[in-house]
Amino acid sequence: MGLKDINSNQQGSGITGLLADYFGFEEHGTDLGTEVMAGITTFLTMSYIVVVNPSLLADSPDIPIQDGIKIAGYSYDQTMAMLAVVTIIAAAVATLTMAFYANRPFAQAPGLGLNAFFAFTVVGTLGISWQTALAAVVVEGILFILLTAIGARKYIIRLFPDPVKFAVGTGIGLFLAIIGLEAMHVVAADSSTLVTLGPVATDPVAVVSVVGLFITFALYARGIPGSIIIGIGLTTLIGYASEWFGLVAPGTLTPTMTGATYDITPVAGAFVSGLGAHDLASVSGLFSFGLIVFTFFFVDFFDTAGTLVGVGQVGGFLDEEGNLPDVDKPLMADAIGTTVGGMLGTSTVTTYIESAAGVEEGGRTGMTALVIGVLFLLSLAFVPLATAVPQYASHIALVVIGVVMLGNVVDIAWDDITNTVPAGMTILVMPFTYSIAYGIAAGIVSYPIVKLAAGKREDIRPGHWMLAAAFVVYFFVRTSDLLKGNV
Repeated sequence: MGLKDINSNQQGSGITGLLADYFGFEEHGTDLGTEVMAGITTFLTMSYIVVVNPSLLADSPDIPIQDGIKIAGYSYDQTMAMLAVVTIIAAAVATLTMAFYANRPFAQAPGLGLNAFFAFTVVGTLGISWQTALAAVVVEGILFILLTAIGARKYIIRLFPDPVKFAVGTGIGLFLAIIGLEAMHVVAADSSTLVTLGPVATDPVAVVSVVGLFITFALYARGIPGSIIIGIGLTTLIGYASEWFGLVAPGTLTPTMTGATYDITPVAGAFVSGLGAHDLASVSGLFSFGLIVFTFFFVDFFDTAGTLVGVGQVGGFLDEEGNLPDVDKPLMADAIGTTVGGMLGTSTVTTYIESAAGVEEGGRTGMTALVIGVLFLLSLAFVPLATAVPQYASHIALVVIGVVMLGNVVDIAWDDITNTVPAGMTILVMPFTYSIAYGIAAGIVSYPIVKLAAGKREDIRPGHWMLAAAFVVYFFVRTSDLLKGNV
């Protein structure tokens, strides 16, 4: 018996051996210790979502109109606790699916940007019930599953213009940043200039938020794992300490606690009632629902595909043509996570770019994802803490991630005006209209027009014109009085 056979026998014994065999440690040049450390690293870098996702999805008590999930008979912090539990379960299910089905070290959770779109655009601006919004998430997830199962990925990618795909990340980054800065009281509404600088020298929320933001930026720049969640925690502590030492009046910097709950029955399965809601009883309502599903799918699909390629590059997973082998498996894990998440009561689940932190630590297999999934489940014990975090502290994450996402602009060929126009329209319209969907629509409408004007007919496909025409109709319906009073 040779040395290789002896090592193989040793690896095949016990739980460690079973894990090594199942995930292929030897094949991927890794070991259990490396995979566990990689999983811990990734979890720390993305654990902020357990706090941030509920704070975005729950209807804010400080805003007159409903802009998220509001459940009769339950307080704001009880709703926050429910959504924290749902966030954790959805992240765990998706990431464990990634571990056991796809055998990739990628982590998943409800995505930033789409949760803001869910709350502020779908529920807030369009006035669609949160139950119907969840139904749209489930429909999008099922659509994603079907298209992935039949291998339609390459056809979908060809349908959408490259400059729009590359611009979406930056537009979402600006959208997240303005939401975060507003919650931090750094920017404020103004009747003359629409937005202006908030009272950062006199408003306690703004002062603490700015201090917390720069602490978080400093930690992030140092490459400290968990820098965002640490920054949120320190900002929260500063707020509580300021009240404790009498620097500000009680209740100025801390939320009113009325008790948390682990009961998620009010949100789990709510999508079923959303499918039969009055929101879908009109033509305009069905059109809006279709746009919502389209937007969820578009951002989820391309964000996931882009993240998989980006993280795959860090880990050396890509083939000679720059593609991720067996990409349909991680895409399917994402689709399953989205469907389950929508059924439980959260917005679209997507693959997290923070997975790169674990891959850089040496994570190469689904064992890394298994560790992340288990850590998410263990974090259920700390759900009550999520309701103790003030909104201004949690929204620091939006500004930090928003700034990081601006780096996506380097992928756009700015020297070609036929790319500049659709990319620029996508990026600008998102934050200025408070809608990811409108930004994508503006980019898609402008793309075939400028390509045709520049004589580049070879870049235009019939699908481009069909999408552009559909969005023109939608813009007309939404902004005219033709269907006034309908969604």
